[in-house]
Amino acid sequence: MPDKSKLIPNASERVPPLSHAQRSAPTAPLFPLGQTVATPGALRLLAKFNVSPVDLLQRHISGDWGDDLRSSDRFTNNVSLVNGERLLSSYTVGEKGNAGSADQRVWVLTEWDRSVTTLLLPDEY
Repeated sequence: MPDKSKLIPNASERVPPLSHAQRSAPTAPLFPLGQTVATPGALRLLAKFNVSPVDLLQRHISGDWGDDLRSSDRFTNNVSLVNGERLLSSYTVGEKGNAGSADQRVWVLTEWDRSVTTLLLPDEY
């Protein structure tokens, strides 16, 4: 079982994004993905920007919740990881100048029971 004190930061602290080196380092999965599915829209966007769904899934299961989440959302994910609740990551896959644009993001959503993980666009939720 993960050490809860390391997963749940102080709510007043900002949770910094992982560095490129930290993202690239192989880590043990923090939770199972279950069945992995993707919407056609998410697959089209990933293909358009030549982004591998496997790369996003690896970031998701390692606790890198993405570039677009506020510190409060990261905190919620960390609590959800411990409590067995739904997990959401948000990744910008488009060009740097459009970071945060809703039409450039892919969400990765793992259900509370870890039975299914879905890659989808925010407007497909």
